[in-house]
Amino acid sequence: MLYCYYMSEINFKVDQKIVYPSQGVGRILEIFEKQFNDKTTQYYKIYIDVSDMIVMVPVDNATMLGIRPIVEEAEALAALESLGETIEPVTSDWKLRYQMNLDLLKKGSIADIASIVRSLYHRSKVKELPILERKLYDSARKLLIDEIASATGKSEKEVESMIHAKLEPLGAINVKKPLLDPNDEDDDDEFSDDFGSSNDDSDDDDDEEEEDTDEDVMDDDDE
Repeated sequence: MLYCYYMSEINFKVDQKIVYPSQGVGRILEIFEKQFNDKTTQYYKIYIDVSDMIVMVPVDNATMLGIRPIVEEAEALAALESLGETIEPVTSDWKLRYQMNLDLLKKGSIADIASIVRSLYHRSKVKELPILERKLYDSARKLLIDEIASATGKSEKEVESMIHAKLEPLGAINVKKPLLDPNDEDDDDEFSDDFGSSNDDSDDDDDEEEEDTDEDVMDDDDE
C-alpha cells in the first residue's frame, strides 16, 4: 500500500516546555511519525504536568490549537504586572462573559490569560461566580502560575503569592464597585461546558489508545 507522506514544519524540539492553552503547561517528550488513514503524519508527544497526561498532537495542528513556547521572563513579569491594572466594566450577561473569556483562553497568550484571571477575580468580589466561570478562572489561574514559574525560575508557591499581591489591593478598592447589574442571574445549569471537554472525551483505557484528527490523549501509564 502506498502512503501519502510530506514533511511538516516542526516549531518545537524534544524537552522544550510549551503552553497548550486548553490543557496546561507541558513538555515535548518526542516527535514521531504515525500512519493514519493511509497518510504518514508527524506528531508531538507532550506531557501535561497538571493532569499527569500525555497528549499526541499532529504537528500541522499545533498552531491552530494555540500551542506555543513558554514566554521570556520579561513578558511573564509584564503579565504579572497587568493583574494590578484597573479593570473595565464587563457585561452583566454571564453566559456572554463566559464565552468571551473562553475565547481568550483558547487564543492562549499570557496577556489574555492574565486578563481572564484579573476580570474573574474582581467579578468574584462582587458576586459569587457560577460553576463554569469558577472552573474557567481556576484553569486560567493555574495556567498563569505555571507559565510565570517556568519563565522566571520561581516556585509555584512564590508565583501564587505574587499574583495574589497584585490582585488583592485593587480588589479591596473595587469590591463595592457596581461593575455588573446586581439583578443579573448566574444560573449555569443549562449552559454547556465547552472548556476542558477534550480531557473528558479523550481519556484512554489502560490498554487502549484513542485517535483524533486534532489530538490523541492517553494516560501516563500507557507510555
